[in-house]
Amino acid sequence: MALTWPANTPGLGLAAQRVAKRIEMFTEGKIKIKVYGAGELVPAFESFNAASAGDIEMYQGAEYYWQGHHKAFNFFTTVPFGLTGSEHYAWINFGGGQELWDELSAQFNLKGFANAWTGVQMGGWFRKEINKLDDLKGLKFRMPGIGGEVLRRLGVAVVNLPAAEIFPALQSGTIDGSEWVGPWNDTMFGFYKIAKYYYAAGFHEPGTVGSFGINKKTWDGLTDTEREMITTVMQAEGQWQTSEFRARDLAALNKLVDEHGVQLRSFTNEMYREFGRLSGEVVRDMASQDPLTKRVYESYAGFRKGAISLSKIQEGKYLRARELPFKWA
Repeated sequence: MALTWPANTPGLGLAAQRVAKRIEMFTEGKIKIKVYGAGELVPAFESFNAASAGDIEMYQGAEYYWQGHHKAFNFFTTVPFGLTGSEHYAWINFGGGQELWDELSAQFNLKGFANAWTGVQMGGWFRKEINKLDDLKGLKFRMPGIGGEVLRRLGVAVVNLPAAEIFPALQSGTIDGSEWVGPWNDTMFGFYKIAKYYYAAGFHEPGTVGSFGINKKTWDGLTDTEREMITTVMQAEGQWQTSEFRARDLAALNKLVDEHGVQLRSFTNEMYREFGRLSGEVVRDMASQDPLTKRVYESYAGFRKGAISLSKIQEGKYLRARELPFKWA
């Protein structure tokens, strides 16, 4: 299994190691998986091609990294102003998402699995304050997926770099800023040493769910029991890792602010409105490019409409109520 980030990355890389260990244990050693960090076996963004070709059996990454192969892959990670993580899982498991993903991945001789939701991602690290849309123009910024295209339409020079290359690029001035994941992982990568302005929340990745991919010939060659066991391990790891990110992000954010002098900021409502308008424009443009992407978009957009209605009644009303000034603890 080749990773798109270093093998010892907290949360992400360690999840791959747990998956490998549990699959070996549950199959009593019949299936053994050796985990390679980004660049150890193949370059980070070549893991998809390697697994597709059968040069390796598995990868761990995020499906929007593969949008150069097919635009529809974006929907199986996240899209700007799209589903939250729990809504994304609901779409994958009960809204037809997995079936569409299987259809798409099979074109590349792969079988995809959802990994963990890393939380609503932060808006990114900047060397200077961003108070209006014009402040973004001309910046060199690392952002993958559809969010990157939104920023391009706002005059940002967008690049996509593997995780291990972000800090050196910030340090050398090759880029002016970057998003990555959230406080826990971002702290580990040391971005606060270079950029002191940290923006929340990001518009670009509300429900970022990572992925595992398995070579389809390898997958089809397993027994029904082995496939069911691997699926169960993947689902359990997704739940475990999602809860770990939730538990560790707040402590990491407090440390960034209190100990490292990071300035926590938010984009203005005007900026969010424009981010939203352009996000819809980019997603619709992308959906019009081919029939499969259109079908994935229509499924996703339809589920999103229902999810918004439900969240207004459930989470939205409750969260507003929880913030009312009453004594609880």
